Amino acid sequence: MASAIQKISLSSSRDIPFNKLVLSQSNVRRVKAGHSIEDLAADLERRGLLQGLNVRPVLDDEGTETGLFEVPAGGRRFRALELLVRQKKLTKTAPIPCVVRATGSPILAEDDSLAENTQRAPLHPLDQFRAFRTLLEKGLSEEEVAAAFFVPVTVVKQRLRLMTVSDALLSVYEEDGMRLEQLIAFSISDDHERQEQVWEIISRSHNREPYLIRRMLTEKAIRASDARVRFIGLDAYVAAGGHVMRDLFEADDGGWLDDPTLVDRLVIDKLNAAAEEIRAEGWKWVEAARSFTWGHTRDFYEIEGTGVLLSEDEAASLHALRAEQEMIEADYAEADELPEAVDERLGEIEQTIEALEDRPLAYAPAEMARAGAFVSLDNDGTLLIARGFVRPEDMPADPDGDVVSAEIVNDGTDDTDPDDSDAAAISSQVSTEDDEPEDGLKPLPDRLVTELTAWRTLALRDAFANNPHVALTEFLHTLCLVLFHQTYDGACLQAGVRTVSFPVQGPDLASSIPAYQLHARDEAWKADLPTSEDALWIWLDRLDNDSRLALLAHCLSHGVNALYEKVHPYGAVSPRTIERRIARADRLAAAVHLDPVEAGWTPTVDNYLGRVTKAHILEAVREARGDAAAARIAHLKKGDMAREAEQVLDGSGWLPEALRTKGPVASDGDDETVYEPADRPDTIAAE
Repeated sequence: MASAIQKISLSSSRDIPFNKLVLSQSNVRRVKAGHSIEDLAADLERRGLLQGLNVRPVLDDEGTETGLFEVPAGGRRFRALELLVRQKKLTKTAPIPCVVRATGSPILAEDDSLAENTQRAPLHPLDQFRAFRTLLEKGLSEEEVAAAFFVPVTVVKQRLRLMTVSDALLSVYEEDGMRLEQLIAFSISDDHERQEQVWEIISRSHNREPYLIRRMLTEKAIRASDARVRFIGLDAYVAAGGHVMRDLFEADDGGWLDDPTLVDRLVIDKLNAAAEEIRAEGWKWVEAARSFTWGHTRDFYEIEGTGVLLSEDEAASLHALRAEQEMIEADYAEADELPEAVDERLGEIEQTIEALEDRPLAYAPAEMARAGAFVSLDNDGTLLIARGFVRPEDMPADPDGDVVSAEIVNDGTDDTDPDDSDAAAISSQVSTEDDEPEDGLKPLPDRLVTELTAWRTLALRDAFANNPHVALTEFLHTLCLVLFHQTYDGACLQAGVRTVSFPVQGPDLASSIPAYQLHARDEAWKADLPTSEDALWIWLDRLDNDSRLALLAHCLSHGVNALYEKVHPYGAVSPRTIERRIARADRLAAAVHLDPVEAGWTPTVDNYLGRVTKAHILEAVREARGDAAAARIAHLKKGDMAREAEQVLDGSGWLPEALRTKGPVASDGDDETVYEPADRPDTIAAE
């Protein structure tokens, strides 16, 4: 005969007046955690007591019940009720729902207290989100929900942001198929179809990190910090019907704009409007574009403008600002650190002085009638205006009938492929073929190598210009080769000086750090040089030696040529010439310690990864991050592989072969290389 299952007996519950309750010393909670007693009291005042107290009879020394009850479990609720009594919001004899543990129970008071605080599961974030949504649907505001549950409004907004995630992905999360951090990453986009596509891709991948989800969802969007967005303004984009994707869970630098076409249209419209204002000044023509290629003005003649003089009010303001600046600097000359308000004021003074001293240029109306201006977008999102350029056909003729032209000479090596009709345009095409052989590394396309060496040439010019010692050495070396060895071809330094143009250049060349620095240096020297020929000669003659060397290095930097070029069967440049040029450029790069990574080059889809085969992409990742990293992306299609490799290679310092410096690094100028007599010409050795 089966034995009957023993039935359990639950503790009885009843209402006990509050003044008959005392807090037990058996409560295990000692450290304050969660909401404050004041918050809990406010919640009790609003909705009442949702959970009764666990109590036990208090016994005297003889073991007789005294009529009082101690509270071992529910101490925070007891303290909140006690606060309401003190505030006269609850009477001392108010009945309190309690569960009474029988006298003599084998369960210890500490056991009850510990169980109540540990045997409860926190609310699932998805349940919290659904509860918040229900409350909102029933008329509560986000602020009211936040106040009711004592959480910041941002928490409510973040939980409600999960409403933007596809129901299919919410189901995956509910079944523990993804982590909360991954679900949160999907909330950056409202496009459910795209969310599900991304999950379908990464669910088969080893890498399911939230950053990858965010990047895939925003890969076609434009960051709010982009120069184009700073130029048009985020408000203008939104007013035009654009949508901004925001990340409520992490710093997003202003969000992402998911309509690049609208952004580009607004940029062009604003540039064209600015061009019309510039044209109204009296220029013959004005060209507006988001950006122009590096060296686009090399075939133009540039007219001279004169600085507009300060008005009396401006001069007085400038004098007062300088006096205030000197007084502040004198008052705080001994201070280790300036007070915040004083430092802010000094910054305002410096900005105002700079604006007053940066005088606009005025041009003669007759000169403006044959000249024009370029209007484009600068790297920092401001308007970039270059005035005073004359097209070759508009240049005036001299008395002999010849056209006056700018002093710009090509080096004769800028031949372009006659079969390549767009050789002079910036290429931004990305190869997407997936049927290419992967059993070996193909040579890089000639055009890509030319683009990479164009970038390297520009960076090498910048490093060259910053090292007068090496510049002078290379100049003298080139001259000696020509004068004493009759070696004319294959020179890396086009001494003369001939400016070398870039008929083929990558999309990032004009906005690169070397391009910016070279342009800034050009403008600085141009501002210092006298316009009169005689005055210029006297000025140069009196220039200190360091400045002369710096100017020499800068002028010579324009002739640096480290370009790889496609050799034509009947062209003027031979393969041997290109080989010797690159070899000499390597020696020069080593001497100036050229580091393309430090100069700002990093592999992207546009400038490298999207232009090479899958085998080259995997080789780059393998060299930079190892075999395991390459294996993780090996299964991807070409486009996805290029984008993923860009993320993997970010910060790695990896460079393609065309950008690497080969050969030993030359010693610093302080170290003298000692030559043995056998290394010198016989005439010198004999001396």
